Amino acid sequence: MEPRIDDAQVEARVLAAAAALGVAYQVVWIDPSLAATADFCAAYGYEPSQSGNCIVVASRTQPPVHCACVVRATRQLDVNRRVRKLLGVRRASFASPETTVELTGMQPDGVTPLALPTDMPLYVDAGLLEAEQVVIGGGSRRLKLVVPSEALTTLRGAEVIPDLVRES
Repeated sequence: MEPRIDDAQVEARVLAAAAALGVAYQVVWIDPSLAATADFCAAYGYEPSQSGNCIVVASRTQPPVHCACVVRATRQLDVNRRVRKLLGVRRASFASPETTVELTGMQPDGVTPLALPTDMPLYVDAGLLEAEQVVIGGGSRRLKLVVPSEALTTLRGAEVIPDLVRES
């Protein structure tokens, strides 16, 4: 059974974290059925290259090790080589939707780097910082935020990784 998520509570936590950044940001309320990046960009006129996906990765070892990675939506996270090495494990994969909800309290297609658990490492794709602003999740499927990309580097525990994505 999937844990119950209180969207309003998660969104309040995310909006408080956005305000704490001390930079200008934009709140974008959306149709939850359009939360997937490609659907969101097509419906609301944003470029995929200026969208950041926050992806939870889990090791396949026991006890499991987790992290979150923020990458440009047009790039593919290098889970099998780079993220696996960052976690110091032999095997890793995208966390299941259930694990993502359990670890973050956020819905897939809404996970944001702004309100992750304090013990979860956060890796930011250096290529994402090329955009002046980036669209990220808002903790639920009905909220997106537009923030200066550099603000991602100021998040607690954020580490900018130059080779976090696969080469095209």
